[in-house]
Amino acid sequence: MLITGLFCGILFGFVLQRGRFCMVGAYRDLILNKKTLIFLALFIAVLIQSIGIFLLKDAQIIKINYQPFFWLSTIIGGVIFGFGMVLAGGCATGTWYRAGEGFIGSYIALFGYMLGAAMTKFGILSPINENLKSYQIQDSTFYQTLEISPWILVMILFIIISFFVYKELKKPKLKIAQLKPKKSGIAHWLFEKPWHPFITAIFVGLIAILAWPLSSATGRDFGLGITTPSGKIMGFLINGDMGYIDWGVFLVLGIFIGSFIAAKGANEFRFRLPDKKTLSQNALGGLLMGFGASLAGGCTIGNGLVETAMFTYQGWVAVIFFLLGSYIATYLTIVLPNKKMANKIKS
Repeated sequence: MLITGLFCGILFGFVLQRGRFCMVGAYRDLILNKKTLIFLALFIAVLIQSIGIFLLKDAQIIKINYQPFFWLSTIIGGVIFGFGMVLAGGCATGTWYRAGEGFIGSYIALFGYMLGAAMTKFGILSPINENLKSYQIQDSTFYQTLEISPWILVMILFIIISFFVYKELKKPKLKIAQLKPKKSGIAHWLFEKPWHPFITAIFVGLIAILAWPLSSATGRDFGLGITTPSGKIMGFLINGDMGYIDWGVFLVLGIFIGSFIAAKGANEFRFRLPDKKTLSQNALGGLLMGFGASLAGGCTIGNGLVETAMFTYQGWVAVIFFLLGSYIATYLTIVLPNKKMANKIKS
């Protein structure tokens, strides 16, 4: 059954690559340009998955293992992860799928990410992780605290997302010149035609739902997850313990394969080597992402997509501090240098 993780990962990686579904881009667009399109698409995926999770739970196909809200580690880890993903040039999932496109910087960031996650979860930094997680609140979800059905929160989220989707779709469409298609039929749609972020979000949401029963069948009661499996790969490579290999490990390896297939089919795969400064930022960003995501209990997928769909405090609080960390890094690496350059030109 572990091989189903590879299948799910290939689907996920293919969709991420062809839909250009990048969390760093979503956060950066929101911070720099006040553009909400990709960020809104993320929450379309959250809504779809939320409906699927609670349908599966009510049908007793899956079970949800609730854990306390580790509030301090979520806040600190969220800021560190958000900062790191800007330096790395991609979030955890983005790093996996961009590696599948041939970005050398993403390979460097991915190595740092796996190393940072392994050190924090299983290695020398684990005491920090355990100490911060001693600060906790027993209630895991909003609906546990409010003592209401989760379907009430699903309905509220549906109304809010529907309102913003309607507003976005009513905006005037810009006409973009496109090259003459070289492919036809399904090949054109899969590998040439640009995917609207909302279409990509629907696929992401459906794959996220599919991940739950497939993963649950192997004894792993969770959906999509990137940080722990990435750390486990590093743990396996270091000591060869097969106990590290689970459904999630096959999932993240599948993301790489799926992205490679999509990039090759779209003629977008090629090895690209950035400058030394960018490579050093990628390495540092990867380490910070692995450390931060481990503290926060997940990355932009584990927290930003899955935990939010479960209406956990951890998921929604993590997203807020991912944004804060992204804002700090974006200001220091993009906004501030641009201001200094503009001042030099003026003077």
